[in-house]
Order: sequence, then structure tokens, then C-alpha cells
Amino acid sequence: MIFPSVYAIVVRAGMIGQWTFSYVSGQIPELESESIRIRFHLAAEFATAVALIVGGLGLLTRQSWGSWSICYRWACCCTQSLSALGTLHRKGSGRLWCFSQLC
Repeated sequence: MIFPSVYAIVVRAGMIGQWTFSYVSGQIPELESESIRIRFHLAAEFATAVALIVGGLGLLTRQSWGSWSICYRWACCCTQSLSALGTLHRKGSGRLWCFSQLC
């Protein structure tokens, strides 16, 4: 279970890094136009990322809660990914194809 745990940790740490970079560099225009929706979306993204990192660490350290924890959190991650794809599609973003390839 090393690969799933490392994958969960690395990819979700990257997710936190990507959103942080986007926020700091002012690349989230929805903060002005749809501030409440995007703030809830960002909260869900960060909560999912942290949960997957914790689940990955649980798997990596062979904790008893690690395997069921990571499965539940992957389901949450899939929900977040589909939500993000829907948002990108609705906006007609060219990043839709690129993002869908990562899921």
C-alpha cells in the first residue's frame, strides 16, 4: 500500500500548493464575482486534500484506520473533482480537458 499512500500525499499536497499559488497570485477571479460559492469550494478542496493526506499517512504508517479512511476520502475527492469539472465546463474553460486527464 505504499504507492496509494504516497500518491495521496503528493497529489493532495500539490492540490493545496496549486490553490495557494492561485490565491496569492490573484488568479481566482471568482473571489470577486462569486465569492461565497468559491469560498465554500475552496474549503471543500482544502478539507478533501487534508483528509487524503492524513489517510495516506495512516496507510504509510500501517494504522488500523488507514485503509478505510483512504477509501472514504478518495470518494470525497472524486466528488470534488466532478464538481470542479462541472464548474470548468460551465465556464467554457480550455483547462477542462487538461484537468480531466488528471482525475
